[in-house]
Amino acid sequence: MCGRFVAATPPSVLAERFMVDEIVVDDRPPSWNVAPTADVYAVARSRRGRRRLGTLRWGLVPSWADNPSGGARHINARAETVATNGVYRESFARRRCIVPADGFYEWQAPAEPGDTKQPYFIRAVDGQALALAGLWDSWRDAEGRWLRTCTIVTTGANDVVAPLHDRMPVVLPEEAWAGWLDASELDVRGARALLAPAPAGVLERHRVSTAVNSARNDGPELVEILPAERRG
Repeated sequence: MCGRFVAATPPSVLAERFMVDEIVVDDRPPSWNVAPTADVYAVARSRRGRRRLGTLRWGLVPSWADNPSGGARHINARAETVATNGVYRESFARRRCIVPADGFYEWQAPAEPGDTKQPYFIRAVDGQALALAGLWDSWRDAEGRWLRTCTIVTTGANDVVAPLHDRMPVVLPEEAWAGWLDASELDVRGARALLAPAPAGVLERHRVSTAVNSARNDGPELVEILPAERRG
């Protein structure tokens, strides 16, 4: 799954990396501990076909929902059922996005009952922002105010993540970005083919402080390698 991630890269840098045509984002500070229901940056295609960097709330609320309270339950969409699940089906077919992340966290189960889970930070080997496969939707309240939300698609874990958890977010390679964002270029069948674990050599992991376990904690120190793992 993907329950926490890092979003510290400035919008201007993300815009260059993801080759966006427009930047339409609300001001938000960098975060090294993004939690569900937070506002996050996302790349999507506008109605005019332009690639746009905007802000979405993490936790998808489908347009037909009675209220937005269920969004926190929909932070992740399983690759195996995303094309058929009623919450995500329309978004998967027509409203796909990229959620940029400097990396994400996963926790290793304790060796002994009662011990604390050990968090790990997982990032790209080349240090670039990851392109996490996402879906988005818009919901409107009774007063006509719009809420735009997103979810991150997850798949089976690769060799880097598997020792910690059996699932991981889908990391899209650069050559897949255009088709993922443009439903007219890549249909549902083609999009489903992209929902595979990241290949070997793309990701690396290291242990980090248990301070990340609390969503109240934030700061670059959360991703620092624990002293026991430092080389030399």
